[in-house]
Amino acid sequence: MGADMRIFLGTGLVCGLLIASLGAHAFSGQQFAKDAKVGIAQARSIALRAHPGEIVDEELEKEVGGSGLRYSFVIRTGQVKQEVGVDAQDGAVLEDKVEGSNPD
Repeated sequence: MGADMRIFLGTGLVCGLLIASLGAHAFSGQQFAKDAKVGIAQARSIALRAHPGEIVDEELEKEVGGSGLRYSFVIRTGQVKQEVGVDAQDGAVLEDKVEGSNPD
């Protein structure tokens, strides 16, 4: 096996492990994912555009408003936690507010 082939295989292995580790990130409500048109990765991106920070909690849930299926993210920026809701059918931001003392 030539050096180019070893580099190619090594790079592929590293990329595969990276993708597997990203895809393995669990969120609650995965049983609803088959009904969502917007995937979790796209919903994360939308939520972080609405409120930049670090996602510390995420779930896919059936909830009143929008299509009835939404991703809910808790995003921490400094000491503040923001709840951002993203519609799982069209990607609309349904909620963007400071998380209260009694989070869902």
